[in-house]
Amino acid sequence: MEKLSDILFLKLFVINQQEITIFQIIIVPLLLVLGFLFLRMLSGSIAKRLEARNVNADAIHLFRRVFFVIGALLLFMTALGILGIPLTAFAFVSGAIAIGVGFGAQNIINNFISGWILMWERPIKIGDFLELGDSTRGTVEAINTRSTRIRRVDGVHLLVPNSYLLENTVVNWTLVDKLARNLVRVGVAYGSPVKKVAELIKQAVVEHENVLADPAPSVIFEDFGDNALIFDAYFWANSNGDRGLREIRSDIRFRIEELFNENDIVIAFPQRDVHIDGEVFIKKS
Repeated sequence: MEKLSDILFLKLFVINQQEITIFQIIIVPLLLVLGFLFLRMLSGSIAKRLEARNVNADAIHLFRRVFFVIGALLLFMTALGILGIPLTAFAFVSGAIAIGVGFGAQNIINNFISGWILMWERPIKIGDFLELGDSTRGTVEAINTRSTRIRRVDGVHLLVPNSYLLENTVVNWTLVDKLARNLVRVGVAYGSPVKKVAELIKQAVVEHENVLADPAPSVIFEDFGDNALIFDAYFWANSNGDRGLREIRSDIRFRIEELFNENDIVIAFPQRDVHIDGEVFIKKS
């Protein structure tokens, strides 16, 4: 045992007038590995308990991040204490690292700070339906330290830098509530009873369970089209995003088609009249 003790406490080198032994070299990595595993297990266990109590997903996510960072700092300080190295010994190194980070990792720091702003101010939350640019739409699944994971409506996952979400215009369909105004356009044949058409369209819209009564739906006789009389139905609906609105519009169109069939109203389609000049045809033949 004495020989083992002598080996474990054998001095290897000196840092800042502090002797470093084999025991310290073994115990510090072990402490860090086990400590990080324990932090992950503990934060996950607490998060599950909070989820069971229906705590907001963003609050749980923020708690796990803060808990892990604080725990990691405590582990690092404990490891330095075991090694007997004071924090002042890293003053010069930390200054050099700060200069290097400032010049070489601006984007990383920018995204890191942006991630904490997103989790703290919560302009974008987990579960929100976002519209990025002209055509990208999807649901926020996770807000990480560097990037935000978004699941597009076609199922593809996107990793968007956090700084992009703060520096660019982002449409958040569910920032305050899940209300959205929508439109269903219908064209009927010329000669159709327009007042009856408007009445049937409004009936189809009002009957849908997800369409709000206030503001009330409205049907507008929009225009005399080339091949149809154009009607627009405007309504507000409670929906969780683009897919939900498309399903509502589909249901309303199904109902409109049923009501039109029951009342002998024809939905218009493009038509062209072809006139043949008989005299020209006879001369050529």
